Amino acid sequence: MRIALAGASGFIGTALTAALIARGDDVTAFVRPDSTRAPADAIRWDPARGLLDDADVRRVGPLDAIVNLAGAGIGDRRWSDERKALLRSSRLASTTLIVDSLQALGASTLINGSAIGYYGSRGDETLDESSSPGEDFLAQLCRDWEAAASRAPRDVRVCHLRSGIVLDAAGGALRRQLPLFRLGLGGRLGSGAQWLSPISLVDEVRAILWILDARLEGPVNLVAPQPLTNAQFTRVLARALGRPAALAVPRAALTLALGRGLAEGAILASQRVLPRRLLESGFTFGQSDATAIVATALARTN
Repeated sequence: MRIALAGASGFIGTALTAALIARGDDVTAFVRPDSTRAPADAIRWDPARGLLDDADVRRVGPLDAIVNLAGAGIGDRRWSDERKALLRSSRLASTTLIVDSLQALGASTLINGSAIGYYGSRGDETLDESSSPGEDFLAQLCRDWEAAASRAPRDVRVCHLRSGIVLDAAGGALRRQLPLFRLGLGGRLGSGAQWLSPISLVDEVRAILWILDARLEGPVNLVAPQPLTNAQFTRVLARALGRPAALAVPRAALTLALGRGLAEGAILASQRVLPRRLLESGFTFGQSDATAIVATALARTN
């Protein structure tokens, strides 16, 4: 396949690019106009200004699919009003530009990023793709993000990747946790009762490839089939590292350190999500629970 990838240099995008190339696909990256390390076959763009380089589009030629993973990091810093505006604009502007350019790009498939933040924080409720959306900031962001992708022409297959917590030692949440846990300073967050829905980076990439090949469309939850609480995950990670994890970070401390928006809206959110559509389509997880996910992530650091 001939695939263009937005967000190719990110945590997931880097791994996905390698996997696509390894199986023989041609991959073109969307890059900023001022990028100094852009490959020769890249497509230059500036989503904030609504610009896509026409000469690059003509040179690359028709595409089979576009995978859009572009967007500022959700957990990278406190959610000030300015930061929240960037989280929205970085996702909506890139998606809007791609959708408006689909005819020129010649792509019949759009695989667009989203997240299980779509469901909001729902306590112990079990959620799948048929569940209603939440009402908090992340839920509204995901709803608008998916709506922007759904503006694609009817003859374009659109899939929304509702990704959970993607775990790997190379990036994301686990990379930030590992130093503390290796020092024996890890512990549960808040009460630890909030549900987590993780997925290994390996299975995240495998699932995206599966979605491309199986031609799934609509929302698809990218999470392992066995969610667990934060307290349970804390024990799994501590046991894998052979370290104690008896500490706890109080809710008030998280709010003080991260700000109420990020702490309540993401770090302490409870999302018990199942990958119903992936399982029904025949996808088989390589790491179906947190023990396997952590073991795989740690092995990849050696």
